[in-house]
Formats: sequence, structure tokens, C-alpha cells
Amino acid sequence: MFRPLALFIGLRYTRAKRRNRFISFISLVSVLGIALGVLVLITVLSVMNGFDQQIRNKIFDFIPHITVTGMDHRVSDWPSLSRRVTQMKGVLAAAPYVMGQGLLSKDQSVHPVIVKGIEPAIETQVTALAHQMKEGKLSSLKSGRFEIVLGQNLANDLGAFVGDYVTLIIPQVTVSPVGMLPRFKRFKVIGIFSVGPGFGFDNNYAFIQIHDAQKLYGLGNTVSGVQLKIKDLFAADNLSLSIEKQLKFKYETANWTDQFGPFYHAVQMEKSMMFFILLLLVAIAAFNLVSSLVMLVNDKRADIAILKTLGATPKMIMSVFIVQGFFIGMLGTLLGVIGGVLLSLNVTRLVNFIQDQFHVQLFTPGVYWVNYLPSQLLWSDVLHISIAAILMSLLATIYPAWRAGRVLPVEALRYE
Repeated sequence: MFRPLALFIGLRYTRAKRRNRFISFISLVSVLGIALGVLVLITVLSVMNGFDQQIRNKIFDFIPHITVTGMDHRVSDWPSLSRRVTQMKGVLAAAPYVMGQGLLSKDQSVHPVIVKGIEPAIETQVTALAHQMKEGKLSSLKSGRFEIVLGQNLANDLGAFVGDYVTLIIPQVTVSPVGMLPRFKRFKVIGIFSVGPGFGFDNNYAFIQIHDAQKLYGLGNTVSGVQLKIKDLFAADNLSLSIEKQLKFKYETANWTDQFGPFYHAVQMEKSMMFFILLLLVAIAAFNLVSSLVMLVNDKRADIAILKTLGATPKMIMSVFIVQGFFIGMLGTLLGVIGGVLLSLNVTRLVNFIQDQFHVQLFTPGVYWVNYLPSQLLWSDVLHISIAAILMSLLATIYPAWRAGRVLPVEALRYE
């Protein structure tokens, strides 16, 4: 089968011979170095993708993407407002809400709480709260029964279980013959939800039926606002401004970036910086490839001189060493990709096995938001890493190949 001469000689030089085993060993180290760098880079990015996915799910499954409220933080005709905003491009669903604060009390325990009044049937269109119920069902919230759903940590702090009663005290007063008294109401616990640790949702939130919330906070038929689910999370800022313009600035909007934007962008920046920092591992391995090719050029000076006397051009000589460097880079990248993919797909089980065997907890939920090591392999990351590793391997061959092309036959054969 026909093969170009440069390709044939370059691949032949990669084989070990009796007199240049050290150079072959250095080439092997270069392959392993590139493979290790690619493996680490794929694994670390997969782990960061896993953390990013878990954090994003915890945030966006619980909080609304955009909220729309009146200038006085009330909306009187929310059905009409919902119809108007859902007709806008990019808005998927809308649901009303009532937001308030208060204190929850049971026995001797008192805990501050954010109270959110919702319509369960509509709420499922904008958040995943119904899927985060650990006990009870969100659909069990009925108007007029004064029932409540608590976060798991909040229920634990109060010592409350499903079927118990808790007292909700709100920062409004009622005038009575004996003076001004705070308003309070007993609620029956009919469900407990858990979003997970890290953002305090389980510690600080409680949900009640929206009509009960309107009565409790004296809102009449008004609500605090309308919460929206949108198609593109990262278009929230532009879409918020567009909604305000469409509504002729009679309403105010807020979106998830107001509260969690800086945090989420910090996570994305960490991922980008980690990519470039770990890419230095591949660069170090590529630098090692330069050393091995330079030594190979010195070892093959006589062979280069003979090829030139037989008519080989400097370009063909350069191609020989570029082929060898490219082969080493490709082999290292291939091994790194295989190892990185396998490790990324199994790193969660591996870390869990280590935790079980040594009875240690490597990930504290209060610090890392999860109690395990998540991993999400993105093939786009694998492609970018592979291209970067191969390009650096090619760049590493330029100087040794240029040096080989400048070998003079007379000087190389003088002492042979």
C-alpha cells in the first residue's frame, strides 16, 4: 500500500531501537503526560458541570425566572396580566403569588419564615415544587382550610410533622379593646418539601393556599404579583425590560439574576479559569515533547544527512518530525479522552465507594450544596480539549522540525 515517505519514516522513528531506548522512553513520557493532562481536564470540567447543573436545578426549580408586580407591589387583575405576558415571545407560563413574612410557632419553638401564597394547580407550571415534596402532596392545599407546607429543615427546627398544627404570626396588628395585638392564625401541616441544602430554601420558606394568604395579609382580591417561567434563562434581563415596555412601565419586573446572577456568573468564571489553568498541564507535556523531538533530531543527524544527499528537501525532513510529533500528540490525546470519559462517568460511584469504605464525608451539603460528587460529561468539552491538545502537540513540533530541516549533510557526515 502506498504511503508518503515522510509519513513512513516518521511512524518508523516512533518505534524503539536498541540504541535510542532513552529517546523512546522520553516519547513515552510525552504520551503519558499529554494523556494525563487531557484526562484530568475532562474529569475536572465534568465535575464542575455536575456542580453547575445541580446548583442550577436547585435554583430554577424553586424560584421564578421573572416576577411582575405593580408599582405598589400589588396586582388587582392578575388573570388579565397573566394572559398579556404569556402572549409575549419567550414566556412559557405565568402564575399568581402572594408573598409575606411572619413567625412560625409550635410549642416553645419560634422561627422566622417567608410565606408564599400559591395556587397549586397553576404553580406546577412555573416551578417544580410539587416534585420536591417529601411528605404529602402540594395539590392537597385547599382554600379555606388554612393548611401549610413547610421546608424540611424548618419543620425539623419546629419539631412539626404532617398533621401537626403551627401558629403563623404576621407583622400586622389588630386593634382590640385591650390594645393592639399581632395577627396570627393556626395552620395544619399537610406537607413537607426539600429542595436541598445550600440556599436556605428548606429553612426559610412555607407555602399556603393563595386565598388563605389574601385573607391573612388583608389583600382582598389582589395578589403580590405574577411569576413567570421563560424559555431562555439567560435572556431574563432583556425579556424583563421587554415586558416592562409592553406593559408601558405600569408594572415592575425582577428576575433571577437580581438575586443569584453574581453567584451563577462566578461559577461560570471558575469553570473557564479552571479550563485554562489545567490546560497548562497539557502545555507542560507538549514542552516535554519538544525536548524528546530535539534529542531525536540530534540522534538522527546522520540519517537526515543521507536523506538529503538522496534528494530529500528540507520541507520533507520537517514533515518527518511533524508526523512523529503529531502521532505522539494524537496517541496521548486518545488515551486521555478514553481515560477521562471513563473516569467522568464513574467518578461519582468511585467517590461514594471511598466514602463508604473509609467512613468519611468528603462533601458537606452546607458548603458544597450536595452531599456527593456530581459529574456531567459534555461531549463539547471533550471536543474542545482534544482539539487544544492536538494543536499544542503540533505547535511543539515546529522548532524540532525546523532544526531538522536546517541540518547540513557535510557537517552531519563529517565524523561518521
